[in-house]
Amino acid sequence: MEFLHNFPFWAALTAIFFAQFIKVPLHFIMTKKTDWTLITSTGGMPSSHSAGVTALTTSVALDAGLGSTLFAVSAIFAIIVMFDATGVRRQAGEQAAVLNRLSVDFQKMISDIHVWQGKTHKEKQMEFIKLKELLGHKPVEVFFGGLTGIVWAVALHNLLVVI
Repeated sequence: MEFLHNFPFWAALTAIFFAQFIKVPLHFIMTKKTDWTLITSTGGMPSSHSAGVTALTTSVALDAGLGSTLFAVSAIFAIIVMFDATGVRRQAGEQAAVLNRLSVDFQKMISDIHVWQGKTHKEKQMEFIKLKELLGHKPVEVFFGGLTGIVWAVALHNLLVVI
């Protein structure tokens, strides 16, 4: 039953869900299009990874104090996750974009060859797999994800103190 009262766990988990959900209205404001698939996608504004780890770190700080070992562990964990979101994962997404473009160019070249004339468009499309390009985050997305997590954890903590 102690697990149900674990504030850092719930603050981090709900911050992730909040950051994923808020992507839909933010996307709508920017594009005037509703895209519910953003709730389960990686990348985008704000970073739910950053929101989760900063909510975790902030709630550990509120619970155990800035001088605790647990705070140090969660802070280093947050730094690694946010660095990875802007570094390795973002680069993988940019490489996916280049590979997808190469795939489209290659497909166009192949479609011009007479061998492919008898195939339907759908058959040609099925031979190429598009890679997911939105894997990582821009630094601003990580920043606002981190800010979201901090604000979320502090607000949740203040709400629970009142109750």
